[in-house]
Amino acid sequence: MLAPVHAGVPMESLVSDDAWVEAMLEVELALARAQARLGIIPVDAVGQITVAVREHTFDTRAIAVAARGAANPVVAFVQELQRVVAAVDPISAGYVHWGSTSQDVLDTATMLIAQRALSAIIADVESTIDSLTRLGELHRRTPIAARTLGMHAVPTTFGARVASWIQGLLDARDRLRVVRDSGLPVQLGGAAGTFASYIECAHRSGGPLADASPVEIQARLTADFAAELLLPTSPASWHSVRTPLADLAAALAITSGALGKFAVDVISQSRTEVMEVLEPAATGRGESSAMPQKRNPVLATMIRSASLQVPALASTIFGAMLAEDERSPGAWHAEWQPLRDCLLLLGGSAHTAAELADGLTADTERMSRTLASSGGQLVSERLSILLTPLLGRTEAKKALQTAAFEAAETGSSLADVLAGNAMVRNHLGIDEIHDLLRPENYLGVAPDLIDMVRNRA
Repeated sequence: MLAPVHAGVPMESLVSDDAWVEAMLEVELALARAQARLGIIPVDAVGQITVAVREHTFDTRAIAVAARGAANPVVAFVQELQRVVAAVDPISAGYVHWGSTSQDVLDTATMLIAQRALSAIIADVESTIDSLTRLGELHRRTPIAARTLGMHAVPTTFGARVASWIQGLLDARDRLRVVRDSGLPVQLGGAAGTFASYIECAHRSGGPLADASPVEIQARLTADFAAELLLPTSPASWHSVRTPLADLAAALAITSGALGKFAVDVISQSRTEVMEVLEPAATGRGESSAMPQKRNPVLATMIRSASLQVPALASTIFGAMLAEDERSPGAWHAEWQPLRDCLLLLGGSAHTAAELADGLTADTERMSRTLASSGGQLVSERLSILLTPLLGRTEAKKALQTAAFEAAETGSSLADVLAGNAMVRNHLGIDEIHDLLRPENYLGVAPDLIDMVRNRA
């Protein structure tokens, strides 16, 4: 109720307690299959474990409550898993979680969850990019007033502003792809990251790896385990080297910021006195409980709310990199909820941004009126460049500032005031002054920016 940005969006199911339990189950089954393939456990045990869990529903609430006993949910989960398998085949139950440790299971499950969540976020970001690209192409030559420090600066185009949104989203998407495709490794290290338990299990198995070196066992089991889950490997355990989580948090924070940039510009351009863009309408959207006339920019508001929260949550994950020794009491545990909140917020934000971008409309008449309200002052930079070599820098600046202040005070256009300046008229005719101060004649590469970012996309 207090998080409308992600209420009801697909991300909720992707990072729910049930999803985490399902991911832990996938990890346990993948480990069993990898161990069976290498002869560390009997092949029949994998079949019995699979049959046992096929129809079983884990009680996530009970696991959550029981997690207080061990400070993590894996212990209670494994106990129930062993009980369920024992009901089918007691011998196979002995090979559940064989040689493993809680952090191996939960970290790897987290990587699975993150991979799926990132795929959903990337899809929404790409949908947003596609919609914004169409919008930018439509308005590549629609002139608007660029604003710096909240004030009118020089002319640009609405397409150029849209291109800036796309540029940030492309940066974010690229980072998300790198993390999803190569930055979410399996975790397999045993109690203290030495792999000793897995090696002992292999040596005691009587299988093909019974006489293998510890390094070979570590390499082969890790590779097979990762292949089962379609995740990359890590050269060694990262129990207390939390770079994968930090990389993930950084990508989430950057993406949240890129979406937030889009949102704050929409909010700014939706102001009543500006009203240059409109969010897509829907029944009940943007309503006020007290003011019937209002149509609030609620989609952009929800995106911005997420963007304001994600960096603080990500900072907790960065702080958890201070994981002492080989396993940390508290730092590892502090990652879980902030990471899920980041994924929820960003998942909701990206989903909302896709909807906003698809239906965002521009009021070109309002844009023209806003642009015209400056009376040509937005193009004074052009006159400064032209007049400086003719009048000298000091005199050119003085003449333009005086004219600008007079135009603002009298409500005249800058061109009309400059036309009355004899010093300026010695070099420029009236028609030339008016032509030089037309915003559409001073756009630089603004109309081309949408092509530049589109070609990158």
